This record gives sequence, C-alpha cells and structure tokens, in this order.
Amino acid sequence: MTSTLPAQTLGVLDALRTAPSILAGIELIDSLADAVRADGDTAESALREAIEDTDQLAAIAAVHAAAAGGTALAAALVVPLLGSIVPFLREHAVWSLRSSPRLPEALPQLHEIMHGGGFVGMLAEVTLEAWGSTEPEPDVDAAADVAPVWRSASTGLTVAQLFLHADIDGSLLQAGKGDTGGIATLLVHLGDSLVTDPRISRVLTLSRAHHGQGEDRAPDDVSTPGHHYLGVPLPGPVRPSSETWPLRVHARRGLRHALAAAGPVDLLHLRMADVGSWVAAEVAHELGIPTVLTLAPDPHALLAAREASGTLTRAGFGAVDAAEHLVFRVRLLRELAAGAARLVVFPRPHLERDLRDLLQLDLDVDEASVEVIPEGIDLAPLDRAGREVQESARGGAVSRETHAALRELDSLLATLPTDRRGLPLVVTVGRLHRVKGMATLVEAWASEPACAQVCNLLVIGGDLDEPNDDEREQLDRIDAVISRGDAAGRGLLLAGHRPNGVVAMWLAAVRFGRPGLAAPGGAYVSASLKEEFGISILEAMASGLVVVSPREGGPATYVEEGVTGLLIDTTSRTELAAAITSALALAAAPDAGARAKRARALVADEFSIATMATSLAALYSEVCHDAADHQS
Repeated sequence: MTSTLPAQTLGVLDALRTAPSILAGIELIDSLADAVRADGDTAESALREAIEDTDQLAAIAAVHAAAAGGTALAAALVVPLLGSIVPFLREHAVWSLRSSPRLPEALPQLHEIMHGGGFVGMLAEVTLEAWGSTEPEPDVDAAADVAPVWRSASTGLTVAQLFLHADIDGSLLQAGKGDTGGIATLLVHLGDSLVTDPRISRVLTLSRAHHGQGEDRAPDDVSTPGHHYLGVPLPGPVRPSSETWPLRVHARRGLRHALAAAGPVDLLHLRMADVGSWVAAEVAHELGIPTVLTLAPDPHALLAAREASGTLTRAGFGAVDAAEHLVFRVRLLRELAAGAARLVVFPRPHLERDLRDLLQLDLDVDEASVEVIPEGIDLAPLDRAGREVQESARGGAVSRETHAALRELDSLLATLPTDRRGLPLVVTVGRLHRVKGMATLVEAWASEPACAQVCNLLVIGGDLDEPNDDEREQLDRIDAVISRGDAAGRGLLLAGHRPNGVVAMWLAAVRFGRPGLAAPGGAYVSASLKEEFGISILEAMASGLVVVSPREGGPATYVEEGVTGLLIDTTSRTELAAAITSALALAAAPDAGARAKRARALVADEFSIATMATSLAALYSEVCHDAADHQS
C-alpha cells in the first residue's frame, strides 16, 4: 500500500523548526515550497497544522509554501488568510499569492487591501501586477525604447548610483537630516572621485527630487562628462525610508524617466534592500543595464543579535516581522544579490563567517563574484579644517567659510554656563534615528555623573525644527532625560544637522578646542547599534580624534583598541559612559599627538575616497566588459 504522507514536506518542516537560527529558518522557505510541489495536495494537513503553529516562522513558511503549491492549496489555505485578524498571517498571505496561479475569488479582497495602502497594500499591488490584474502604467513602455549602448573602453563609462531617501546635491546642505546620513556624503565624494578616473566619464547620482525640480526635467548638461545629480519625483512629504514602500510605482516611473533622460547608462550600483533598489533593479533589467550591489547584512546582523540576546523568539517573531518586514527584506536582498553582476562587501573582523552565517554566501564558491572594498572619505576638507582651526585659535586669518562655521560653533558654546566652558567636548554626528543611538548616548552620558562632569556633549544631526517620526522619537527620549530648555545648562548641545564642510570644522575644534569656550582634547562617540562601515567614525579618526565605536561590524577592522579608539557594546549605557571617560583620558595623554597621526595615516593609506574610487572603477570596467562580450 502506497503511503500518502507528505514525506518531503514533513522533513523540511522539521528542519525548519529545528534550524539553529531564525535566519537559517528563513533560508528554508523555498525548500519547503519545493517539497510541497513534490508532495502535492497530500501536504495540506501538514501545512494547515504549521500555519496554526506557535512557531511563527514555520507558520510564515507554510503560507508561502501553500501559495506555491498550486491552485487547490492556495485556495484552501492562503485565500482565507486575506481576512485574518493576525497581521503577519494576512501580510504573508497577500505577498505569497504572487507565486500562485491567478485566483478570481481573491481579487476583490486584494483590490480592497491595495486601496487600503501601507506596506500590505503595496504587497497586494505586487500580487495583482503578477496576475495581470492592475492597470498598466501610462508610460510603462517609455523605457523599452531605450536600448543599452556599450561603449569601448576608451570612451569612458557612465555609472549610476542611487539613494532614493535623501535629497542629495554636491553641497551636502541636508546632511544629517532625515535619512540623509553617511551614504549621502559617500555618494557625493565618491562620484566626484570616480570621474577623475579615465575609465569613468559620467557619474549620475539619483536621489529624491530636489525641491522645485520637475518630473521630466534633468540638468541641461547631464550628457557631458562629470558628476551629475538627477532627482526622482516622489509624491507627498519626505518620509523615512521605512515608510516609502507604498511609493514603489511612483519610484519605478521616476527612475525610468531619469534614466531615459540621462541617455545610455552602462552600470547601476545599488546599496541596501529598500524600495529604491528594488524598483531600480527592475528598471535596470528592462534596460539591459548590469547592476553591482553593495551587500551588507542588514537586517540580518540585527536580527541575529536580537535572537542571541533573547529579545526575538520564534513565538513572537510574527509581530516583529509585521512591524519591520524582516522576512521580506531578507529575501529582497537575496533577490537583488542574485540579479547583480558582482557583489561588493565591506571588511569585517570575521568576514567569511558572517557572509556564510548571515548571508548564506560561501567565499570558497562565490569568490569570483564578490569584491571586498572598504568605503573611503575625502581627507582634504578635514586636513584643511585642522589647519584653519589652529590658525583661528592663534588669531590668524582664515577663510570666510571657516570664520562662519567657527562663529556658529562659538555661539553655541557660549550658551554653556561659565563653569562648563573649560571642559572638552565629546561629539557625535549622524541621523537622529534609533539605529544611530543618539538618545542612548545622551542617557548614558547624563546618567553617570563622573562622565557628565568632565565633558560637554555635542550632538550634530537631525531636523530639530520639523522632525520626522524617527527624529521625534529620539528627541522625546532625550527630553525625558534633559529638557531642551535645560540642556545647555547641563552641558548638552543639540546642534541639529549641519553641512559636511561645517562638520569638518567642528570636528577639528573638538580636538583643538576653542579659546575660552571649550578645552582641547575632545573625543568622538558613535553609539550606533550597528555600523556596516562607519563614514563618520573614519572622518573623526582622520581629524585626529580618539573614537568610541561599536565592536561589531566594520569599525573593528580599523579602530585600534586602546590606541586610536575603543570598541564597545554600544547597547550598554554603562559601557558607553566608561568608554567616554577612557577616550578623554587617551586624548589627554602625553602621546595624544602621536595617536592622532597614527589614526590619520591609517585612514589616508587604506580608506581614502580615491582608493575606493580606483577599486570600484576597475570593478565597473570588468562588469561592463563582461556585459559587452555577452551582448556581442
């Protein structure tokens, strides 16, 4: 008698339930779908049981497997979940049906969910598109008329780079506001450096449209060699990146227009698994443009850390996933990686292990498609800032820009009580976002008298006048510790966002001090929950500051423990406070000057923007050469 037990389905479900980590379990979702296809309708009872399981990751996997298992399973198990009161089951039912045959009985609910908006509404839109049940975009064929044009190596390549959640231009006036963080600084400096390489003719930096830039308008000189900025129009007010998923169709249409206006593009470099990269990969595929992806373990590293700490469990995974869309983002990053011609990864202390455990990437197998390239910074503004700040302290002549930047800082320092003006500054620079740990740093500094009594804290970043939701959350936490009205009196200076050039001057002033307002020998602190690499930390090191940074991720590859900085668990307020006092002690030590020179030399030798640009230009040339060979 032939057994009707779904042996393959049961085997994969057992493996998923006993997987050593949530990430490992997520990687078995496709295997479960394959097993269900092999077992057919006999898998129904096992999947039904899994959907009701207390292991919520198994439930999510079962929903996707049922949708992929054919019309009968999808109709019996997935369609009823479209009306589920359990958010994560409803979300994954909507998303998973894109891999199912078209089910007419699901159409009314999917259309209703789509019109409801939000992340789940966007997923319904994706499923309906896959089923051919949405209206085509009016300009859907616009990109089809633009065929890729492969240039000879002597002509110079056109490279596009994208960060959709910021308003980027060469002035970096919006740096530190909203989502305009280190990546915006990187793209500006990188684009400027790339076009000095003879292999690169044009760099197109695409971001959210600048204020007043129309949908069909591109800079008049976009066809000429150089670094150009193209805006992608998005409706409504600027939103945090986590809330931009519903803008998918608008972003896709805008990217098609921008790339068509720019003329032939040879390569598109994507970073992070967000809505911009998602739709840009689609458009690049339509146009035949190869992509390079900077592959960082986000959200993988945070997910793994939370699971290891016990704050994230399988029994509570569904609620967290519904809020943060972890499974979606993990799988999106994998799709982007699979579609990329080459992958770029940052140095990490345990690179091979992390790539294997977090990203399921085996360097022994995939080495040819992976390039390890650290990020870089432009040292020239930092070196100039150091010279000019010292000259200003001596009463010498400085540039108008330096004078304005230091006058602004001095006005801020003058709000400190007289008895605090002889203290050094501890500075942090970045977005006001929980991942950057600004509020945690303030809490740590204020809660430890031995720390707060020996330094003032300068927080640079965020829109203080019109904060978005993420910024408001951090400001509310800070206000709960020190109210805005009392902040300066207690030594806390909230400066808001400042242009990159101003930040360079202020970093130098933290090191060298300001006469009568701040003592020399300050330090830099990054309290980020994670830093894949850390542009601001590198800039602080190049400025000669002792740094405090997270021990996980990129900083551990360049911060020399106890010499140029300290590597700590930045989630611990106790460690943060202790590290601040230790960093100030290093900055005041007799050999502080030698430490500063050592830090600056390291950055100059290994992490300059020119070094990064040279490595990427070589990679881009290889990718485009391979693509041209494939086309011929």
